[in-house]
Amino acid sequence: MRFALGETDYQLGATDYEYFAKEYEYDGRSVWQQVLNLTNEEKTELIRLLEENYRPQNRVYRYNFFYDNCATRPRDKIEESIEGQVVYPTTPPDNARSFRDIVHQYCQGHPWARFGIDLCVGSDADAPITRRQMMFAPFYLMDFFAQAQISGQQTERPLVSSVEKIVDVTPEKDTAWMPTPLQCALLLFILTAAGTIYGIRRKKGLWGIDLFLFGIAGVAGCVLAFLAIFSQHPAVSSNYLLFVFHPGHLFLLPYIVYCIRKGKKCWYLVLNLAVLTLFIVLFPLIPQRFDFAVVPLALSLLIRSASNLILTYKKK
Repeated sequence: MRFALGETDYQLGATDYEYFAKEYEYDGRSVWQQVLNLTNEEKTELIRLLEENYRPQNRVYRYNFFYDNCATRPRDKIEESIEGQVVYPTTPPDNARSFRDIVHQYCQGHPWARFGIDLCVGSDADAPITRRQMMFAPFYLMDFFAQAQISGQQTERPLVSSVEKIVDVTPEKDTAWMPTPLQCALLLFILTAAGTIYGIRRKKGLWGIDLFLFGIAGVAGCVLAFLAIFSQHPAVSSNYLLFVFHPGHLFLLPYIVYCIRKGKKCWYLVLNLAVLTLFIVLFPLIPQRFDFAVVPLALSLLIRSASNLILTYKKK
């Protein structure tokens, strides 16, 4: 619950370097080492800052995935210890990426992780970001550090003197087949469309389909609404997917099923049909990038809403 609320209080820890490297090797993760090109005074200052940060009263901090994480904190301490200014490369330029772009880079080969993140993260994650903001991702920070220069009094030196891959592990590829979110969503849409056509021809409401679809959409909507209203996580409050998945589906489910079973027009489904139609039509213009699996899911809810109108019209 605290994680969902964004109350992610992380704690700075210290461990033996060899143990740290062995742990990563055991987990199948590679480790790159960048040797910082610091003077003795700067090294002393950096150690002092780290020790100060490790004091019991300072070691706990509120983790923020995009703005204050395990990549940005070390960067800030390193910059603070340097006598001079760290000048970073100008590529990629400011506004060339968004937070979502970078997250997608590290979700390659993990479609369900990408789908889940895209469901929860709203339009704020699609705004262009600066080079400094890109450094929330450790590999981006490593690349920026590798090309950075320390600018001092009429002198310039590289921030990093050498780079070494101290743990070189090739992760094993997962050969087990698993359907993607888009494949599952398309299958659900096909089954929903087939069931809807059958129901219209037989003049049957088939309320069981609606119980399943709107129930699942309502539960998902409760999660998204909770994140948007209560969570401190960044970029979860401005989520246009709340027009598709929202708590109303769940709370009004008894009314929906009642209307379908009695053959009455459900005004909630009329409103839902209008909202979903606008969402599909305006999909390319919405300032938020969605996983395309959202489209067949929205269409499934749309045709079930439309089927209620068609059946009530036929029964007149």
